[in-house]
Amino acid sequence: MTDTANTIKHVTSPLARQTLLDNELTRPVAGVRPIRLLPWLQVVKIGGRSIMDRGPKAILPIVDEIRKVLPEHRLLILTGAGVRARHLYSVGLDLGLPVGSLAPLAASEAGQNGHILASLLSPEGVSYVEHPTIASRLAIHLQAARAVVGSAFPPYHHHEFPTSRIPVHRADTGAFLVADALGAAGLTIVEDVDGVYDADPNGANGAQAKLIAETTSAALTEMTAPLPFDRALPEVMATARHIERVQIVNGLVPGRLTAALRGEHVGTLIHTGARRN
Repeated sequence: MTDTANTIKHVTSPLARQTLLDNELTRPVAGVRPIRLLPWLQVVKIGGRSIMDRGPKAILPIVDEIRKVLPEHRLLILTGAGVRARHLYSVGLDLGLPVGSLAPLAASEAGQNGHILASLLSPEGVSYVEHPTIASRLAIHLQAARAVVGSAFPPYHHHEFPTSRIPVHRADTGAFLVADALGAAGLTIVEDVDGVYDADPNGANGAQAKLIAETTSAALTEMTAPLPFDRALPEVMATARHIERVQIVNGLVPGRLTAALRGEHVGTLIHTGARRN
């Protein structure tokens, strides 16, 4: 019987028998900025509670504005969850469901909002796509149409980190993760306020709240005032590889989204941890 034990071919690699958690080992590769997959893409996140829950008076003007900017940009439009997700959280918590079971329930409502938005934009060829399509076939969809719509919730689902009873990685965080992974040109988050304030603008002392025109993700992690996006977002921004800044704009003011997509400063600019090479 022929001994073939010494004829097996091996690929020489410094990663052999090593752990990818070794920073010294992975730095030569991980320390280099990845290739931008879709550098011409603009990602727009539409708030669920702030925009979609308001119904036609808020949704239809946004749809008209998006329709007008389609000739200028190719868009990935991501929608968040609203009040129905909060009801799901309430029922799920009463039933004792773990955080990993609450995450897909909330994500389903974000998807419903996406279907509504895509249906209104369907005359322009815009359609709703699921997460696997965004991950692997987004480029070909954007060759067929100027925009597609998807859910902004990250698909952690039952793998959601059990650090809280409510999922910490929600729509704003998911939109940023997608935009940064694709190497998009920018991310605009559309809410119902002009940006980030140093105090709650809708609170008892809202009249004294001051708009913060420009800040950093590091500064936001230290803020105690309510933020118009997920608390986990500034932490994720700190590890960004492509997206250098995110703008929060008021979608209830006509023209703000258009101006932001054109590079104008019309809300709060948040600088991330990404750096130009």
